[in-house]
Amino acid sequence: MLLVAGVDIGNSTTEVAIAQINGSKLEFYTSGIEKTTGVKGTKRNIRGIVNALNNALENTPYQIKDISLILLNEATPVIGDIAMETITETVITESTIIGHNPSTPGGVGFGVGTTISFQELMSHRGKEPVIPLINAGYDFADVAAEINHKLDQGIRIVGVIVQNDDGVLISNRLKTSMPIVDEVKYIDKVPVHMPAAVEVAESGRTIETLSNPFGIATVFNLDPEETKLVVPLSRALIGNRSAVVIKTPQGDVHARRIPAGKLMILGQHHKAEINIEAGADEIMSSVEKVKPVLDVRGEPGTNVGGMLERVRAVMSKLTDQPIETMAIQDILAVDTFAPKEVLGGVAGESALENAVGLAAMVKTSRLPMQQIAAALEKEIGVKVQIEGVEANMAILGALTTPGSAKPLAIVDIGGGSSDAAIINSQDQVFYTHLAGAGDMVTMLIKAELGLDSTLLAEAIKCSPLAKVESLFHMRMEDGSVKFFDQPLDPHLFSRVVVLNGNTMEPIETDHSMERIRTVRREAKRRVFVTNVLRALTRIAPNGNIRLLDFVVIVGGSALDFEIPEMITEALAEYKIVAGRANVRGMMGPRNAVATGLVLSYYQNLKNGSNG
Repeated sequence: MLLVAGVDIGNSTTEVAIAQINGSKLEFYTSGIEKTTGVKGTKRNIRGIVNALNNALENTPYQIKDISLILLNEATPVIGDIAMETITETVITESTIIGHNPSTPGGVGFGVGTTISFQELMSHRGKEPVIPLINAGYDFADVAAEINHKLDQGIRIVGVIVQNDDGVLISNRLKTSMPIVDEVKYIDKVPVHMPAAVEVAESGRTIETLSNPFGIATVFNLDPEETKLVVPLSRALIGNRSAVVIKTPQGDVHARRIPAGKLMILGQHHKAEINIEAGADEIMSSVEKVKPVLDVRGEPGTNVGGMLERVRAVMSKLTDQPIETMAIQDILAVDTFAPKEVLGGVAGESALENAVGLAAMVKTSRLPMQQIAAALEKEIGVKVQIEGVEANMAILGALTTPGSAKPLAIVDIGGGSSDAAIINSQDQVFYTHLAGAGDMVTMLIKAELGLDSTLLAEAIKCSPLAKVESLFHMRMEDGSVKFFDQPLDPHLFSRVVVLNGNTMEPIETDHSMERIRTVRREAKRRVFVTNVLRALTRIAPNGNIRLLDFVVIVGGSALDFEIPEMITEALAEYKIVAGRANVRGMMGPRNAVATGLVLSYYQNLKNGSNG
């Protein structure tokens, strides 16, 4: 009896299928899965392989040393990164133009005046409108009393800027309603005796004047060139309930352009050069025009040039191959947004700037996989061989889905790559291997929501959302309401949370549940749906997707609660029947490649190809 293990090294997980071969009889025995260690296709994968094998054998009488043969797939590493489009920053000298959006501003309205310290306000007698600056050393009740006193004296106080979270407390004690912006952390950076505008919208509404570049131009009497430079600021304030904008005549506002750079796409017969600023659609159009892609280069000294060289350097180090041999065989470009800090801000203000996300697939030689096989064989004392290409193996595994038959097309969506393959009635297999999948979606969610944690972005990608509206109920993202017998954690009150099984993880952000959901779904569409259509076009007869009848979805991302529905909906337009695989009638969309590795070996063994 032979105990044979198929091992699928993925970007996120390593999966194992172990079968017993008795003469001409094949019987799958057990399966396992563990997190991939290191970058796919490198020696660091060995620990993850051993862990996955131990996981599969945990409740069996066997140990790793009892395995007769281990079969590996050919793993191609994929690295994703963001190459920013040209950014225009507001750079400040001496003082600043700022915007701010505290969670609980006070009062309502719009005021334009001159900034003044609270100490100076106490002795102020002028008639010009003023906006006092209240630092953390003053009590809100004393501040409100002094402002009321000055209003009684005829002093024109048109707005207030506060360091503490005291906006509502001060507003509730004033005789006259006025806009109050609080939580200005770096109030010491706010210049005094300078023109300023403070705006607070009514609850449920957003500001109108300071989120409009022409509104800012009107307030501060800017010329057309200066108006262009405040566009990043006004964009940062769109959707805010409150804002304060301050300008100093002594301060110079400069635009600093960070070049995104150009991509040089080298194909077998053609080449293309395109600026990142042209956007994802133009980049992907160029990729399709020059395919098959032999390499992609970035303009030296630019953002994208640095990104691609970093990808090459990382893969060169991990695979012990010369950097000049590192070729990028595919890229996926996606339009996105990324928050960019407005320099000179007093509370970490940022503006959403256009960006292009790039996933790059590095083509390495077969050598790294041979090195993995040799190192694994040495470590565990079991024979290891490379059995086949990932897509070919996946289609063999997918054919074990009950009800499937040839001809059949599959899409294998993993963490770093999207593969597609088709097998026709003559057993001919055509496949493609494309950059970009689950890891890129996580990257886009993290960038667009301005999150610090990749783990939180991953959780948002994989799980539905809810808003905790009381200690005993929450509203789900689909609009339904869920009630609880026991009170929820008070820290979750009024928070948007990610629902992962029975756990609720709060999302530390000011974004609404609707905004987070939109970012999540759009990121999935731009990566998964785009890549599935791109991959199926490459493998379809004559490049015509409409000639495909059945498409089976395999891979970890097929378990996602939204992706299969999105893909099925997109393929319905082409009258294609699509659905999740159920590998071996029990594994769902998982384990297709690992199962296919074992089946490939078994078929070759029967045909005498394995000796």
